[in-house]
Amino acid sequence: QVRLVESGGGLVQAGGSLRLSCTPSGRDFSRHTIGWFRRAPEKERELVASTTWSGGTTYYLDSVKGRFTISGDIAKNTVYLQMNSLEPEDTAIYYCAAAFAGRYEYFGQGTQVAVSS
Repeated sequence: QVRLVESGGGLVQAGGSLRLSCTPSGRDFSRHTIGWFRRAPEKERELVASTTWSGGTTYYLDSVKGRFTISGDIAKNTVYLQMNSLEPEDTAIYYCAAAFAGRYEYFGQGTQVAVSS
C-alpha cells in the first residue's frame, strides 16, 4: 500500500519556523519528484516546492523563495520542508505528493500549519 506520511505541522507566531517531514512508503520512489502542496481556506491548491531526491532540480513558489527550503534525505527516505519567517498567509493544510514524469499521482493526508499574527 502506497502511503505518504506528513508530520511537523502546528501553530506558530509570525516570524517563526516549522519543519515538515514527508516519508513515502509502499513502492520505490527514488525516481519520483517529491513536492509540497498547500491549500488555504477558500483558495486553490498550489505547489509550494518540489525536489528530486538528488536535489538537482528544485522548484519554489515565488512567495516562499528565500524563506522555505526543500531537501531530501534518501538514506532516511524523508523529504523535508524547512519553513522560516512564516507569515499568516502561509496558513494552510500542507500535503506531500509524489510525481513521476511530471504527474503527481500520490498524495498524503496533509498536516495543518497555522501562523498567528
